[in-house]
Parts: sequence; structure tokens; C-alpha cells
Amino acid sequence: MSEEFHKRPSYPVRNTLLPYGQQWLDEDDIEAVVNVLRGDFITQGPAIEAFETKVADYVGANYAVAFTNGTAALHGACFAAGIGEGDEVITTPITFLASSNCVLYQGGTPVFADIDMETYNIDPLEIESKITDKTKAIIAVDFSGQPVEIDRISMLARDHNLVLIQDAAHSLGATYAGQKVGSLADMTMFSFHPVKHVTTGEGGIIVTDSEEYYRKLILFRNHGMTRDSNMLMKNEGPWYYEMQELGYNYRMTDMQAALGSSQMDKLDQFIQRRKEIALLYNEQLSGLPGIILPKQLEQTQSSWHLYVTRWNTEKFRGSRKDWFEALRSEGIGVQVHYIPVYFQPYYQKLGYECGLCPNAEKFYYSAITLPIFPRMSNSDVSDVVEAVNKVRAHFYLC
Repeated sequence: MSEEFHKRPSYPVRNTLLPYGQQWLDEDDIEAVVNVLRGDFITQGPAIEAFETKVADYVGANYAVAFTNGTAALHGACFAAGIGEGDEVITTPITFLASSNCVLYQGGTPVFADIDMETYNIDPLEIESKITDKTKAIIAVDFSGQPVEIDRISMLARDHNLVLIQDAAHSLGATYAGQKVGSLADMTMFSFHPVKHVTTGEGGIIVTDSEEYYRKLILFRNHGMTRDSNMLMKNEGPWYYEMQELGYNYRMTDMQAALGSSQMDKLDQFIQRRKEIALLYNEQLSGLPGIILPKQLEQTQSSWHLYVTRWNTEKFRGSRKDWFEALRSEGIGVQVHYIPVYFQPYYQKLGYECGLCPNAEKFYYSAITLPIFPRMSNSDVSDVVEAVNKVRAHFYLC
């Protein structure tokens, strides 16, 4: 079916591929990194704390601990939460693998709760139905940049004495009921991968108001090792250190931190542009039969990491693969977010089966992510809209 589309006698909308996401670096970013390279510290130096403070201040948290990447940060959060053998952690299947792998790293068991079909975020009612005596924590993922219903999920966590970890890899700068994500959960993770709102190349961070979690996170990212005189069992001299936990080397470099600090200065500008692009899509794609646009809850302000459309499989000829390939052939770098985690062969070997979360699976088979990133021009947006209309017209069943 897609071959038929490719052979049609017309030119593609674009001759070069427009990616679904891309970083935006400027001379200030480059200068920030160069200044670190010319200084005394390229790792374990002052740029780390400066970056952590900037992120914590922005989101309204007491503490922040930077990590090599978002996955490492989530691993640290699970460690700080005390996840271990026999513990269950509830999360969503519509997410990147790290949101549940971090539970496995600690010997725990991920439990997948289905999504809400309007927001594509984890459904609080589904979370409640999955809570058992073994449940230790909830990892709630802000899919696409729209915050989860954190008030309802927080209430569940409090009522059942669970640790609430917010995987906000997509939602730096987003708000829920007027409060910034990062001030709403026991621990919140942000990612700084190049397609995210700001980048450090690779990087992640945990923000928290808990001094206990903060100290555990600091230990965990540095081999479980400390030189803090208040924590040492003994002190033989200035050289002395102790390994008090089994930690990892998950430290961010000062180059990464300096880049992150420079990028944070532009975060609000980046988010504003993402919102403008989302609004253009909403205006220009609204009302197209067969295509469902993303819905936003009234109390949320998304940071629009992704713009995910759903294509009604009953309204189109062919398959999602056909529509996807047709859009790619038009020069539009569409993507799919995400394959349900428990579809993966490794999870299947652990005993997870298809059919576990019907809404998540229905969503997956119909989802196509359109490009959205701050450097996109209005002309780029028009190209995407033109390509969507062109592909839709070709495959739509009248």
C-alpha cells in the first residue's frame, strides 16, 4: 500500500527530512562549555552545583542532584525510595523503557497500569486497582509534556504510604494547577537529552524537597562514597573516604552542567515556541476526519515535548506503517511514541503478556508523532500540515 503512494506522480513536500525533535545551541552555549574547558575543573567542579541550583530554583524544589542521564537519575530515585526485592512499582506502559527498567535495576517488579484515552497519561483509577500489599512506589510519567493528574495520584500515594516519583522527562517547564512540575512529587526526574526542552548532551536530574532523599541520591551517584565528616564512621585523615552504599559512577561533567545552565536561561523562550507550534497544528489540522489531535486538561499547561496524533485505523486504507512511511517520503520525520514496554522481548521473558493494558495497545497502533521543536519555522509547520493532508487524502476511506 505504501509502495503505491511512493509511485504516485508528484513531488514530495520537502526534499530534506524535518526531524521530529532537535536541539538548539547558540554561541552562548558554546562559550559556556569553552569557559569550563579553559578552567580548573571539567568534572566534580562548581558548574555542577550551579546547574543543580538553577534547576531547583526554576521548579521550586529544595534540592537537585544531577546525573549522567535520565535513566541513571531514575535508578537513583528508586534507590532513594528503598525499592528492593519483592517490591512492586506501578507505572505506565506508554513510556520509554527507562521508566520501568529502573525498577528492575533495584530488584523490584514493574506493574503496568493502563492509560487514559484522552490524555494518554497513566489513569489514576487504573493505578488504584493495581495497588497491593507489595506496592512500594508509583512512577507517574508526564507523557508528551502534559502533567499527569498529580493531585489524584498524590492522594493515592499518601493514602497507601507510597513513594511518588514523577518521570518528567517530557515536562520541564510544564505546570499543573499553576504549580511547576518538580514541586509536586516526592522526587521528580528531568531529562536533558538533545530532543528535550534543554540539553546537556546526555544528562538527567532529580529534584526533591526531602533532605533524606537528597543525601541518598548524592551517595548513589558517587559510588556510594562520602567524605562528609558528619557521615563518616571514623576519620583517619584528610584523605579518608567511606563507601556506605553500593552506588554507581553516575556523575555529570562540568561541561555538561555548564551547557545545561546556559540552556536553562532560554527554557521559557523554547517552551513558548513549542506552544506556538502546537497552536498552529491545532488550528490547521483541527476537524480533519479520521485524525485525533492531542487533548489538554484545563488545569495543565503542557511543555509540548511531543505532538502526538492518532489516526483512526477504521477510516484509512492500509496500515499505520503505510501512513508513517508515506509521511517520511514527504520529508516529514514522524515518529511513534511509544511501543508498550511489556511488548519488548525482555519483558515477555519475564512473563508479561500482550493484552495487559488495552487502552495503551489501542493507542500504540494508531499513534504518529509530528515534528515539534523550537527551531521549526512557520514554513516548516506548513510543510507538516501539507504532508498530513496529502497522505490523509490518499489513504482516507470516503
